[in-house]
Amino acid sequence: MLKVYEEVNTLDKRCYDKFFLSEDLLMEQAASSMYSYINKKFKKNKTILIVCGTGNNAADGLALARMLYTKYDVKLYIPYELKSSMAILQEKRVKALGLKIVSYASSCDILVDCLFGTGLNKPLDDTRKTLIDKLNRLKAFKIACDIPSGINIKGQIKSKAFIADITITMGALKSSLYSDAAKDYVGKVIVSNLGIQREMYEIEDNNIFLLEKKDMKLPFRKKNNTHKGLFGHLSVIVGEKEGAGIIAGNAAFSFGAGLVSVITHKELSLPNHLMQSHKLPLNTTAIVLGMGLGNFERNEIKNILSKKVKKIIDADMFYDEMILNVLKDDVVLTPHPKEFVSLLKLTKMYDININELQENRFKYIYEFSKAYPKVTILLKGSNTLISKDGKILINRFGTPAMSKGGSGDVLSGLIASLLAQSYSSFESAYIASLAHAIAASKYKKNNYSLSPQDIIDEVKKL
Repeated sequence: MLKVYEEVNTLDKRCYDKFFLSEDLLMEQAASSMYSYINKKFKKNKTILIVCGTGNNAADGLALARMLYTKYDVKLYIPYELKSSMAILQEKRVKALGLKIVSYASSCDILVDCLFGTGLNKPLDDTRKTLIDKLNRLKAFKIACDIPSGINIKGQIKSKAFIADITITMGALKSSLYSDAAKDYVGKVIVSNLGIQREMYEIEDNNIFLLEKKDMKLPFRKKNNTHKGLFGHLSVIVGEKEGAGIIAGNAAFSFGAGLVSVITHKELSLPNHLMQSHKLPLNTTAIVLGMGLGNFERNEIKNILSKKVKKIIDADMFYDEMILNVLKDDVVLTPHPKEFVSLLKLTKMYDININELQENRFKYIYEFSKAYPKVTILLKGSNTLISKDGKILINRFGTPAMSKGGSGDVLSGLIASLLAQSYSSFESAYIASLAHAIAASKYKKNNYSLSPQDIIDEVKKL
């Protein structure tokens, strides 16, 4: 897991105060990291257009131009009056070299966006929106300095934003890079060191972390002397739309659950490995309910929710007040945005719409998890967030191929399988989320064709 910060100004200030590193030195390191990336990736004499704004993001770009000058054909475009003292100083250094400043954004091989950075605090005016549109239309490899221009510190895009192939962010990862809105703009994200190693720079406490592939601890069976009862018995509550529960049951069985029972009053045609029952087996170690629940008998749901067994709750349950009965328990909740909005309303925490949630995902999941510290909540999205008691994990590995009916049912089954196998609720949620997303990303056919069974098949190969 990698540390993620909402802002890094306090980390920069610590460098100034404790390590006697000046703002100028940190800026030189930022520019040098961009220079190193360009120097490794591109041959000399390529045309590089660096577009600068007015503040310290512009200063980084000006320092970069100085470092690239003569090895590359550098065009420096400064459409607005420089305001920060560092930007003005860096401009003096550039002009002393004889580097000419161009009067418009023209064609290039490499385009570096140094317009606004994380300091953007108001909507863009028409002139700036037109400029970003023009930059996005240029056929070049696009690099964003720190954060693509147009994305603010909350990860919101109020009008336009620069679409980068890569974002070289300074010092540490920022949560603004991992909003759902930002995912189509940031490209690959790499971190630039600013004169000290990251473990020394990232010394401040934080509550947000970026998941890595190595955080996925799969339920491999290492002991030989075992039997199916040692790997849990999952009960899947199958409701009105039985397909959802069957998908979850199949996913759970494929992810290591020793036994999977489908609980329903219908007579279903099930795969041979799924058992069917009208009531919860006594040896149930985890329960999953909510997906496809529909008009399932309410007294039965109430009885199931009262069982002192690990639970994952999904889908239809987020519109039912009965969910309030388990929010003091160690449960896993897996809402998509519309369902989370409903849950916030049921708890009387917030009455908001989906747009408000999506623009402030980190805020609302944090506040919910602090209000209900025993609950693990997984908020689905382009970047899935998993939180418990204020700690937030980001899963960035999701793909658009997963935007299909049944994908969420697979996820519920994977989480439930780990719960049944005695993983903690928090581990079950983030490990299954990683397995789900990484499996989907390995699918080799056209991304519009991914099915729930395809995800399950890929999970088997992890």
